[in-house]
Amino acid sequence: MPTLFDPIKIRGLEIKNRAWVSPMCQYSAKEGVIGEWHHVHIGGFAVGGAGLIIAEATGVVPEGRISIGCPGLYNDAQGDAWAPVVEFAHSMGAAVGIQLAHAGRKGGTALPFKGFRMATPEEGGWETVAPSSIEFEGYPVPHALTVEEIHAIVKSFGESAKRAIKAGFDLIEIHAAHGYLIHEFYSPLSNQRTDEYGGDFAGRTKFLKEVVIEVRKSIPDSMPLFVRISASDWTEGGWTVEDSVQLSEELKSLGVDLIDTSSGGNVHNAKITVGPGYQVPFADQIKHGSTIATSAVGMITDPHQANEIITSGKADAVMLAREMLRNPRWPLYAAGELGAEITWPEAIARGKPTK
Repeated sequence: MPTLFDPIKIRGLEIKNRAWVSPMCQYSAKEGVIGEWHHVHIGGFAVGGAGLIIAEATGVVPEGRISIGCPGLYNDAQGDAWAPVVEFAHSMGAAVGIQLAHAGRKGGTALPFKGFRMATPEEGGWETVAPSSIEFEGYPVPHALTVEEIHAIVKSFGESAKRAIKAGFDLIEIHAAHGYLIHEFYSPLSNQRTDEYGGDFAGRTKFLKEVVIEVRKSIPDSMPLFVRISASDWTEGGWTVEDSVQLSEELKSLGVDLIDTSSGGNVHNAKITVGPGYQVPFADQIKHGSTIATSAVGMITDPHQANEIITSGKADAVMLAREMLRNPRWPLYAAGELGAEITWPEAIARGKPTK
């Protein structure tokens, strides 16, 4: 079995190791355009030895952003701003992906640093949308999308994917998790539609499949396509891991290469059992219940823990979030702990521990 620091090849992309950076909102863009913060944020992970860095949830339309401070990829200026960030990460040997997203009924917030609230129209806020007019706890009632509006959003995912290619990104991840728009469609807890986009499993997953088809045809065949899903709603009557296994197999047939396996986010009071590696069993079940590759997320912090996930075959890669925020050079540290050889950037190589 491979180890944490073995490379992995997906389509035409070889990634130098399996210690990856999970997408994390930074709320630091202006009108959807990133700035200096993202240069340092992404650049730090690249210097730190991560094999793959996936940039945060990026709106495919203005009202697809989570907050007024989240990035977008719905105009060329936004794509142009990403290009030097990606170029620097490549110079450090890291691959870089971008997570394309639509926040749905959980969008339109003000900057969260001083407490949660919706952004006002004067601040740039907007009316949120969803499959059905069912609000998330603490948010306003969203507008239920028409079929024509759904089709327009699908097209927007493809257009954003094309801009990502121009900016130099190595892969695309579609955000279909955490109670955002695509998850709202496939979960029966938030989708009460009676048309072709609701009802049974096929109807509720139709939107995601159309987005996948649109993005896949918008990018080169050599470019990997990931999808992040919430493998379970953790709520009776909601989406289940068995549903996720079936969905993952169907997504593979449409050209998806890896399922980035998370969970929850669509119900405010879900009973989630949290602990180290608590979501790894979902990645394991999807990987072995279908034929698609998976990545594991969720309170993965220790090098030996991360390595065991790979060597035991539970997942093909691990995604770290908060641990990477605490230590952007975690891969360099982890390699030392595991006795694996990893190349340090020349400018900081003097800091490499001696055996």
